[in-house]
Amino acid sequence: MIWRSVLLSLVADVIMPPIGMLVGGIDFSNLSIALTSGVVIKYGLFLNTVIDFLIVAFAIFMIIKTLNRLKKKEEEKSTPPPKEEVLLLTQIRDLLKK
Repeated sequence: MIWRSVLLSLVADVIMPPIGMLVGGIDFSNLSIALTSGVVIKYGLFLNTVIDFLIVAFAIFMIIKTLNRLKKKEEEKSTPPPKEEVLLLTQIRDLLKK
């Protein structure tokens, strides 16, 4: 699963540093609620995980969107122009509709 390590590196090394700089290095991992002795709800870690997930999902979405756009441009270039017969038939069809 090399794609996973590449994606994690993309998020940790490329995407997160600018975001951390924008939000002032806020870290939610220390946030928790102690219910009783030994029982601690670490909701800060959960928030960090959710934020990381949203960033990864957005990054994947943008990558796939870009790849689809490039693929569409290649398909448009490779599509041959319609033959003369097809153009004539299209014109005849349009005239018959009128």
